[in-house]
Amino acid sequence: MFRARRTSILIVIVGTLAMVFAGGASSLTATGSPAVRVDDAEPALSGDLLTRAREAALAVTGGGRVTDSEAGDEDSFYEVQVTLQDGRHVDVQLDTAFRVVSRSNDARRDDG
Repeated sequence: MFRARRTSILIVIVGTLAMVFAGGASSLTATGSPAVRVDDAEPALSGDLLTRAREAALAVTGGGRVTDSEAGDEDSFYEVQVTLQDGRHVDVQLDTAFRVVSRSNDARRDDG
């Protein structure tokens, strides 16, 4: 009897953890959290996160086109790469509240 009760409790605990994990994963997707890019280890921004990061980055650069984004960058919480009209790249580092931490101009040009 003790063994059956212990097994039942274990099944309930494992089932609960499985539901919490599955629910957490689906809620992250539903809220627009970062989606993982195939070509990079850091997750790309999407949904509302991308919208807010794009607005913050373009306000700092005075325009341009967002060509890359990621969460969990080594320099900040979010990083947004903006390509300016002249082809130069600007990396804008943002904190969790989408405030600018830093920006760096990149010498590379997008000739495409």
